[in-house]
Amino acid sequence: MDRPKFSVILPNYNHGHYLPTCLQSIVEQSLSADEIVVLDDCSTDNSVEIIKSFAAKYPSIRFYQNDRNMGVNYTITRLFSLVTGELVFGPASDDHVLPGFFEKSVRLLLQHPQAAMSCTIGDWHEATTGWNWQVGVEMGNEPCYLSPQRLVDLESQTKLHIPSHTVIMRRSLIPPYSPELRWHCDWFALTSAAYRHGICFVPEPLAWFNIHQTSFYNAGRKQPEHVEVILNILRRLHLPENGDILPLLRDGAALYHFGWPMLKAIRSNPEWHHLITPLMLRKCIWHAFKLKGKQVMPHFAANLYFRLAGYRAKPTAAKQVQK
Repeated sequence: MDRPKFSVILPNYNHGHYLPTCLQSIVEQSLSADEIVVLDDCSTDNSVEIIKSFAAKYPSIRFYQNDRNMGVNYTITRLFSLVTGELVFGPASDDHVLPGFFEKSVRLLLQHPQAAMSCTIGDWHEATTGWNWQVGVEMGNEPCYLSPQRLVDLESQTKLHIPSHTVIMRRSLIPPYSPELRWHCDWFALTSAAYRHGICFVPEPLAWFNIHQTSFYNAGRKQPEHVEVILNILRRLHLPENGDILPLLRDGAALYHFGWPMLKAIRSNPEWHHLITPLMLRKCIWHAFKLKGKQVMPHFAANLYFRLAGYRAKPTAAKQVQK
């Protein structure tokens, strides 16, 4: 089956330690990307040397560098302007993908042209604690298409998770990233598209995500500016152009992922009070409890919790990854 052009965009800043694993996992996929564009944001480590060595070996890799350090959002926006693919995968340079990821995801997207993206189970690894858990495990047992209403049903059961590091997006259906949303701009773009067009899902852990305390997201949400970012999300959701997805997000209480800061922001404006539902309150309380428990939970207890609470893929899925 003919497929649209497939591009990989890779932003990088001082991730030379991870780059060889990341790039090798991309070029060794059974389905090759038509172009792999790497944009370095003026790294001060050995990143450029590593990228150039890969580009010399693999013709599909093109290397660019910003004139000065411009930050994550600028770099990603520029990357989109440098590629021409309709299907786009945008991992972080400190993550990597597992065998079969491209082939299985793209095959499913070709079978469901209405879908905005495909994702898989996300495999998360926290650097500081060594904890490992998986998200999106209960979204389905077979490769499938999930309609917008099915996403609402899954979210209302707290089973929906679209791990951005596993997303291959259909570019024409993804809205532009909004710079005022800062470290949440990818969440907003992907969530908007998902609730409009639905998504494909591969029920296997096929992409590895490293969680660092100094990441753009983790550092950003600790800043005073985070309050304004949350308010910007609510303002944008209440624009007429998003009137189609706002009821769906409300019905599933999807905004609980932002925790108490989101609940406080909603309370600040009477026009937003319709988002405070019993489901939203219940999910926020449980989310806050889990975050608090994570701070004091010993390693063995955390692993037991992840296994019992459904944060591990079934053994059959794990075996498929190893093949």
